[in-house]
Amino acid sequence: MKKSTTLALTAIAFAASAATSAFAAETVIGLITKTESNPFFVKMKEGADAAAKAAGAKLLSAAGKQDGDTASQISAMENMVAAGAKTILITSSGDAIVPTIKKIRAQGVQVIALDSPVAEADALFATNNYKAGELIGQYAKAALAGKKPVIATMDLFPGHPVGAQRHNGFLAGYGLKSLDAKSNELAQPAEVVCMADSFGDAAKAQTGMENCLQKNPNINVVYAINEPAAAGAYKALKAAGKEKDVVILGVDGMCSNGVGNVEKGVIAATSMQYPLKMAALGVAAGVQYAKDNKRQSGYTDTGVDLVAAKPMAGVKSIDTKIARAQCWGE
Repeated sequence: MKKSTTLALTAIAFAASAATSAFAAETVIGLITKTESNPFFVKMKEGADAAAKAAGAKLLSAAGKQDGDTASQISAMENMVAAGAKTILITSSGDAIVPTIKKIRAQGVQVIALDSPVAEADALFATNNYKAGELIGQYAKAALAGKKPVIATMDLFPGHPVGAQRHNGFLAGYGLKSLDAKSNELAQPAEVVCMADSFGDAAKAQTGMENCLQKNPNINVVYAINEPAAAGAYKALKAAGKEKDVVILGVDGMCSNGVGNVEKGVIAATSMQYPLKMAALGVAAGVQYAKDNKRQSGYTDTGVDLVAAKPMAGVKSIDTKIARAQCWGE
């Protein structure tokens, strides 16, 4: 090969490498979750890390100290934009972050909500949480086989859209009076005899369930915002000697607290969601935005499946063996 040809090819390779490096340097994506300890968000971060690495992008990550910590999320958004992030992926802890989202979008930053809808975001990649609630509601009704439901709900906290959608979807799936998917209020038909705010925490749910049993010892159905809350409720029921008399339902899809507890009979059924898919789609949208400057828009449903050890007629579900292959976390 002639020296001039070799030099030309080397120059082309160097230019291509430089272009790739420049693109990677420009593609900074931020991921902000509600907390860093919840296995759901741990898996989400793993998915985002893997997707960013595969795309040659740089991922910045941060989290709130606890669910509802909007101050930390606001600081994280501002810090990431200052560090060059052109796309922010965020699981919102509350509406207090909306003015900051509006501000950074005006600065050219794309904001994509993951898991939890929030005003002013360009797009949402999330589970259909209302459907997740409907699925476990349908299962609960079938499991009670005509018995009158006496329901306790271990909710998230007031006003959060994910908590409201799951709660209201559960009631709708059961066939009880409820609110639609757009409402952030919690319906309470007569069949719901007790409601407790668990913040998705097992210990808080245990206390909430203990209080509910004092209020009404005849509870036979427990809806829980997530699987840790379901496990906490079970612990209280077991201590009271009532665990075999109550159908407990949850949402998430964790390996131990979710699928494992369905296998053990702690939870009758759970709705499995897919955090890794949310994160991967979010990173892909960030990479695309860096290339063409076109923002994502609208809602993308990332899927949900009902997991049950005992199938019920007329209620579509997957078994725990299938669920084991796609569960996440502890």
